[in-house]
Amino acid sequence: MDTEQLEFIARQLLKGIGVTLQITLLAALLALALAFIVALLRLSPFRPLSVGARVYIEFFRGTSALVQLFYLFFILPLLGITLSPMTTAVIGLGLNFSSFGAEIVRSALVNVGQGQRDALRALDFPAAAGLRRIILPQALPFMLPPLGSLLVELLKSTSLVSMITLSDLTFSGSTLITSLGHQTLIWSFVLVCYFFLSWPLVWLVRRYERRHTRHRGSRGAR
Repeated sequence: MDTEQLEFIARQLLKGIGVTLQITLLAALLALALAFIVALLRLSPFRPLSVGARVYIEFFRGTSALVQLFYLFFILPLLGITLSPMTTAVIGLGLNFSSFGAEIVRSALVNVGQGQRDALRALDFPAAAGLRRIILPQALPFMLPPLGSLLVELLKSTSLVSMITLSDLTFSGSTLITSLGHQTLIWSFVLVCYFFLSWPLVWLVRRYERRHTRHRGSRGAR
């Protein structure tokens, strides 16, 4: 393999990395917004909302993300709804990962003592303001590490979008192999790229967990 081929491979993989990061960011934003909405509905005292949120969570957690992408990309056009590959990827992954995120958010909110929520109600504190100023700041330390780990899983799961012809990192690697060969070398490059994309996120999550653990330990020792 000559230098020109290596430069071509590098350019194509960099384009794929750009698409992968774009999908990860947009899908993560969608998943996070939906996760908070669904988690709050799940905790609603109004039973139809709570049951509906639970059905949403169980459905998207219990079905394959790849099949969900296929449904959006291949079945919706039969119903008159056509989405671009990028839109399909963002919506499909966003819906799937929001179901996992919703359970993380719900568990973190429940971790905040019931006594504090009762006190807010006794003081006639507005529910939205209480959630924003009192409950959420205390729940964030519990939800951020698992949400960070979920973001890493989302990044790695973007490889699924290659199945709907979106030119992400995996699709770029596959295309290069088809045109140039060198299967072992190119897949090794792709593997290393995914590692270096995910490693900073893993490092940040672990660093936050260590700091949070030390902080809680110092508070408990007082």
